[in-house]
Amino acid sequence: MNTSEPKHTPHLRKQGSATQLIVDGQPFLVLGGELHNSSASNIEYMRPIWERMVALNLNTVLAAVAWEQIELVEGSFDFALVDSLIQAARGHDLRLILLWFGSWKNGMSSYVPAWVKRDYRRFPLAKLQSGQTAAVLSTCAEANWQADARAFAALMQHIRALDAEAQTVIMVQVENEVGLLGSSRDHSEAANRAFAAPVPAELLDRLQQDKGELHDDLRQRWESQGFKTAGSWEQIFGAGPATDEIFMAWNYARYVNHVAAAGKAAYNLPLYVNAWLNNPDQEGDSWASGGQKPGDWPSGSPLPHTLDIWLAGAPQIDLLAPDIYFGDFETWCRQYTRRGNPLFIPEMRRGADGARYVFAAIGHGAIGTSPFGIDSIEDLDDAPIRTSYALLRQLAPLILARQSSGTIAGFVLDAEHPSVTCELGGYELLIGMDRRPGQPIEHGYGIVIATGPDTFVGAGFGFQVTFRPATPGPMLVGIEAVDEGEYRNGQWVTGRRLNGDETFSGSMWRFPASKSDISVFPIPILGPGAGISRCTVYRYE
Repeated sequence: MNTSEPKHTPHLRKQGSATQLIVDGQPFLVLGGELHNSSASNIEYMRPIWERMVALNLNTVLAAVAWEQIELVEGSFDFALVDSLIQAARGHDLRLILLWFGSWKNGMSSYVPAWVKRDYRRFPLAKLQSGQTAAVLSTCAEANWQADARAFAALMQHIRALDAEAQTVIMVQVENEVGLLGSSRDHSEAANRAFAAPVPAELLDRLQQDKGELHDDLRQRWESQGFKTAGSWEQIFGAGPATDEIFMAWNYARYVNHVAAAGKAAYNLPLYVNAWLNNPDQEGDSWASGGQKPGDWPSGSPLPHTLDIWLAGAPQIDLLAPDIYFGDFETWCRQYTRRGNPLFIPEMRRGADGARYVFAAIGHGAIGTSPFGIDSIEDLDDAPIRTSYALLRQLAPLILARQSSGTIAGFVLDAEHPSVTCELGGYELLIGMDRRPGQPIEHGYGIVIATGPDTFVGAGFGFQVTFRPATPGPMLVGIEAVDEGEYRNGQWVTGRRLNGDETFSGSMWRFPASKSDISVFPIPILGPGAGISRCTVYRYE
């Protein structure tokens, strides 16, 4: 097999403090949306959807490719659906991220071909602690990953042959939300033998190397057993569901790594694994408590406390990505940037919440975002994500140019978190909700970028910014000018000069709320250029 890559194959590149996705030789910001699981399974069903994706200001669509549909008969592949996705996306000037629904989707093996499902002796299944056989392929069976890897390699080889020059497909997800539900670990005979056997030296050697960077939960479990460097899983990490989860994380990581390696040998695109998160709103979800436990969430998923295991076990995976539907969004973002893991949000809410949090994700250095079920949005004109993506599409060149320098802040404000303080461009920015009498604001959100000496560009709704100096010099800061505007083909075009009431007589930089973010809306407050402005400040004494 020819493994040489076409020029400028999509790849990840470390750029200063950021990791960026490079497409056609240039940094690319994914403003994506994931289709419902079954949408891409039929060419005719998809025909009207493409124009709707364009109308929502997406530049990338995430679509599933099911193992069962490309390999109905073992060894015989049909890529008609894949071809239609690539050609339609290309025809609408959209990129694609394909989701490989292979051995697992949401922890279950519902997308494997019928010839795999029916031959459960050749393709062994996991067993729960109760002894019940689960309809889930076991990670401890070589035949399982070998069959998956052959199919995935065939898919990647076909994508390369069809798309290497056009680069419509820019990234691929391997499996979907892996992990075992209903039990903290696989109790099949093969899994029981592996669990009783010594922990692989490969893992222990890596943990030794990374000891100072390990997640506190993992490090403490290992430390409680004396940092042993040889022994069974329970001898190394102690007994209980937490150790079961570590064992499953290693086995899922090794399985997925085999599949990913086969795919990369065929076409070396960036690959990621997404995670079904453990719910922090469930009381007692920690390993040591009596609440939610591994198996209530998919045990072995790449969660923050198992990320170190995945980094050791799956080096062919380029990033581990959280599907964020609950909890503190920005805390999840921070946890998934640990140890240099590039941040990408492949699933999140598609409504007003998602439209706000895309700014927070980009502010945390994400290579992109993707609300789930994007094709079910019916009112395109009033879809909040459409407005957010319209702003971010304009700002994308500026964001990508500034990501590596740490001069970007993204945020979401609400009653619980009404303000945030950050340091950018030599100033301390105090960002709070833009409250007005008679117009209660429920949310503020946006992004602020330091673009040069004393100059900032911001976008969003419902917030205001005041400035304090963060470097030696005059201690007072004034607003010299605020200009509304927009970016056209990457060039700034100035609109109205905002002063007087719009800046409280030059005391603050303001972004009015959008209609969906205030509880009273008596008068129109959004002008045609609302949402983006440039602020220049000066210091005096």
